[in-house]
Amino acid sequence: MGREIDFISSIHKATKRDYLARVNDAEFPKYRCAELASNWAYDYWDGDRRICYGGYDYQEGRWSSVAASMVDHYGLKRGDRILDVGCGKGFQLVEFLPTLDASHLFGLDISDYALSMAHANLVRENLFRSSAADLPFESGYFDFVYSINTLHNLSIKDLFKAIKEIDRVAGNSYIVVESYRSEKEKQNLLYWQVTCKSFYSVDDWLWIFDQCGYCGDYSFIFFE
Repeated sequence: MGREIDFISSIHKATKRDYLARVNDAEFPKYRCAELASNWAYDYWDGDRRICYGGYDYQEGRWSSVAASMVDHYGLKRGDRILDVGCGKGFQLVEFLPTLDASHLFGLDISDYALSMAHANLVRENLFRSSAADLPFESGYFDFVYSINTLHNLSIKDLFKAIKEIDRVAGNSYIVVESYRSEKEKQNLLYWQVTCKSFYSVDDWLWIFDQCGYCGDYSFIFFE
């Protein structure tokens, strides 16, 4: 296993969340939000904010610091192949374009809707509709693979497969998942999430990474 490296918590913390409102809404009760969000279609990305994102639009530069940090840390350069597992509309991938070639940027997601709405600057042929548990690439194909806020949406069986798959296709890798360090953070995560299937403490995640033989780096986001 690699080491814990934080590239994104400052962006995560910038979002203000009303946890109780998310749970107590009369029009969109939590179970209904989860039902709608789990289709990974319009409601999840661009539907009512009470369901999930409430309009997942590209905000130029919002994720540029994350891309720049990863480029610097992993020594990424033109010609390197990059894969985003759980890429959604590909907005994080776009932030690599000042440094890396579009033809070497790849994305994978389970959502047909998100991929159909992918950023215009990405190469369509490099975007794949598949589960993170089944990456359609040769072993060692990528110089760098990352997955941000995706793997906790998998059941335990597919979670183990996905971690091993990332290790299989990657030179270097970086995984970010939701977690908790206290009962307060655990409850906030339960209140806020609509698609999470793997609720684990930091220690549990580290155990899972170890059991999978994961060699890459990792990070956690917390709902404080």
